[in-house]
Amino acid sequence: MRHLRVYQLALLLALIAFWHVMTAPGLLPPFMFDNDRQAAFFFGQPLQVAGRIWTWFVVDADIYRHLAVTLVETVLAFAAGSVLGLACGLWLALAPLASAVLEPYIKALNSMPRIILAPIFAVWFGLGIGSKVALGVTLVFFIVFFNVYQGVKEVSPVVLANARMLGASRRQLLRHVYLPSATSWVFSSLHTSVGLAFVGAVVGEYLGSSQGVGYLILQAEGSFDINTVMAGIVVLTAFALLLDAAVGRIEKRLMKWQPRAGESEKL
Repeated sequence: MRHLRVYQLALLLALIAFWHVMTAPGLLPPFMFDNDRQAAFFFGQPLQVAGRIWTWFVVDADIYRHLAVTLVETVLAFAAGSVLGLACGLWLALAPLASAVLEPYIKALNSMPRIILAPIFAVWFGLGIGSKVALGVTLVFFIVFFNVYQGVKEVSPVVLANARMLGASRRQLLRHVYLPSATSWVFSSLHTSVGLAFVGAVVGEYLGSSQGVGYLILQAEGSFDINTVMAGIVVLTAFALLLDAAVGRIEKRLMKWQPRAGESEKL
């Protein structure tokens, strides 16, 4: 759709305008809160949030070291979790016996609320980057693992039989049949995993850290500074979208062989 970006921007501006109207002094209906300041206290004000972000990046320029720490933790957790999930998913999908033996243990680990592992990782790896990366890996791993596992299992038996009839080796089957079949599943899981990698980094910073965007948000919560909290959320969301966009660009480059919906209809 030609005007899709315009519609998306218009919706964003409408939401910000609604936020401003609901929190600006004198604009809120009196029956909703006892006084004008209550709405701003609970939800913040967009102009104040924008001012906090401007101060972080331009005036004081003190957020860069915190942002760098959070991004390093996120990227490392995202990369390590994705690689481990891809490798284990391929292995268990192609090894039925190992899959049957490990299935109850994998389900048990996946059912565990992994956020509770954060204090344990802090004891094991300290309060540095290692504990945040470990927590992020546990969040990313299972998303990628199950998608890769299912993608390999969804390989067409006809295509697989034809490849074997042509004399394809196990390595050739992996490269030309299994991996292409799982690629779309992999990228679908990666888009979901971006946000989870940020969750792992920020939660780890909440529980013990002296730097990072999560640390800034925690400090602001301690003083009931909702505008700074909202500013931190906006910054994290923006960089999560940038990382997701980078994954999308890689996906387009690697998935050129796959016809789009419109192209498949024409064929």
